[in-house]
Amino acid sequence: MRFIASVIDKLQRHPKRIVFPEGTEPRVLLAARQFHSLRLGVPILLGDRGRVKALAESLNVPIDGIRIIDPELSDDLPAFVARYERLRRLKGIEDSDARSVMIKPNFFGAMMVAMHGADGFVSGTSEISGSVLRPLFQIIKVAPKATTASSCMVIEVPDSRFGESGVMFLADCGVIPEPTVEQLAEIAISTARLARQLLGLRPRVAMLSFSTHGSSRHEAAGRVVAATALAQQRAKEAGLEVDIDGELQVDAALIPEIAARKLPESRVAGRANVLIFPDLNSGNIASKMVQHIARGNAYGQILLGLDRPAADVSRGSNAHDILGVAAVVGLQSIEYANLYPEAGHSLPGDNPH
Repeated sequence: MRFIASVIDKLQRHPKRIVFPEGTEPRVLLAARQFHSLRLGVPILLGDRGRVKALAESLNVPIDGIRIIDPELSDDLPAFVARYERLRRLKGIEDSDARSVMIKPNFFGAMMVAMHGADGFVSGTSEISGSVLRPLFQIIKVAPKATTASSCMVIEVPDSRFGESGVMFLADCGVIPEPTVEQLAEIAISTARLARQLLGLRPRVAMLSFSTHGSSRHEAAGRVVAATALAQQRAKEAGLEVDIDGELQVDAALIPEIAARKLPESRVAGRANVLIFPDLNSGNIASKMVQHIARGNAYGQILLGLDRPAADVSRGSNAHDILGVAAVVGLQSIEYANLYPEAGHSLPGDNPH
């Protein structure tokens, strides 16, 4: 709660517009109400206006300050359809009818963000990840100088001894099943940038493995070692103030007493606030275990490496979780150029000249 309260405080100074494609989902409506009440900006709900209003009445939730857009009736639909047809030709996407695609809320919401009709996108409470990620990856390009779109979870646990007063950034927990060395390094850099923005502190990144500095010899551990070296090199080239160490077992990354025995000279061991997992299996499993067993507040998946801020929330999220994710996405949008300093924020196919 301390973490998300600080995010809310910062966002109140620079309110943003967040589009929620699942406008007829009760948890989303409640989160949108809180988003407006806390003066975080303008929540935009997509869906049939009559259904959204009926849901609001049944929940006794005021909808003043909340925008409701029915994609099928929107004045922006023709322009969105034209843009999508252009993207489809450029990418070779085969859809029989661009209009029938664009009236789908996740596609319409992604296009809203791409064309500056909203500052961020939050979906996933009633959709599988593929239904949320596909529109984003088709419509919003990867940020310049980024080759990898990934995700991270921000988790705050009650025990303040872990991470940064209980706050940890875990990646990738939602997108890339088996990242390459190059992808692992980029995931580490993208997550470190986000941690730096949200915490205002120097990130301490642990590249996780079943081995600590050669305690086990295996190709999988060697891949983490290589990714660590590449991430350190890229951080130096980018002038990013960050400490990166690996390969590390998770206890060496988080427990000072164990770190003192294994790696007494490390700036990361025992103090890591960013945890980079070697694959999606370990990242997804660990993040859900921490959330439920340690009763942590989890905010994510926050998508990284895209040219616009977006998040794919868990279907198990409650209204508070969705609000927290929306606040993080809103805060991202304030300094997105700093997260991705080379980004021109144009659409795929746009001519920069």
